[in-house]
Amino acid sequence: MEDTTELAPAVRSILSSARDRAAEGRTDRVDVDPRSLRAAFDRAEADGRVPVVAEVKPTSPTTDGTRDDDPVALAEGMVAGGAAALSVLTEPKHFGGSVDTLRRVREAVDVPVLRKDFVVAESQLDAVESDVVLLIARFVGDDLPDLLAAARDRGFQVLVEVHDREELEDALDAGATTVGVNNRDLAELVVDLGTFESVAPHVPDDVTLLAESGIGSAADARRMRAAGADALLVGSAIMDGDVEANTRALTRAEADGDGGAADGAVADDEHSDGGPTETPT
Repeated sequence: MEDTTELAPAVRSILSSARDRAAEGRTDRVDVDPRSLRAAFDRAEADGRVPVVAEVKPTSPTTDGTRDDDPVALAEGMVAGGAAALSVLTEPKHFGGSVDTLRRVREAVDVPVLRKDFVVAESQLDAVESDVVLLIARFVGDDLPDLLAAARDRGFQVLVEVHDREELEDALDAGATTVGVNNRDLAELVVDLGTFESVAPHVPDDVTLLAESGIGSAADARRMRAAGADALLVGSAIMDGDVEANTRALTRAEADGDGGAADGAVADDEHSDGGPTETPT
């Protein structure tokens, strides 16, 4: 398991809470018939859209305040804005999420839905059906191959999140076929888009690659795509304001081109210079 002394206090608290929830255990095993994430990205590409996984995130340790809108309405707005898929937080203590919210959202939309939580034990996989589950390589350590296999055995597609080349190698060795590179450092919680740019060249062509965190403008979206991102996972920049307009600004980033109207449509507090910042996930 991860040496928590290397993590920011907020991240240690999230991981501790995840382990507490894992200890509660479950007896009912889920069996998922998933909507294809790769096919959803391909459809977006064919339609001239940047494949975006838009995140329904009421709050987080790195943002101020809570958004109390109906999560189903938010999700529907994101899909209307062109999101290829959705991500729904189910972590309750730090992100205000719930499995009930994910169930409601997945019933209301026809795109794949990622369960965004901090899974550290097989029992947590059975909390709710989703199309994709997240496994964070740094959190699960040597358990990654077993958890990946257990998730696939239930029918889940799996997004394995990494932060550096060493974690990428661990993910590939475990058999990951969908990898997300998180631009947020887990020790200082700063964001640097250069993280993705340093890791992406080492990802095999047959692996679906997502850029995560710090994507706050159309320029950021184009930068991550130029660096090799098949898709973008975006939370706070979409949740801050009109979610449909913010999603559309990102999904249309390449169609509108440099200097297009989309550049100013996403939340203004997200920096687009790519240097280390404290922007939200």
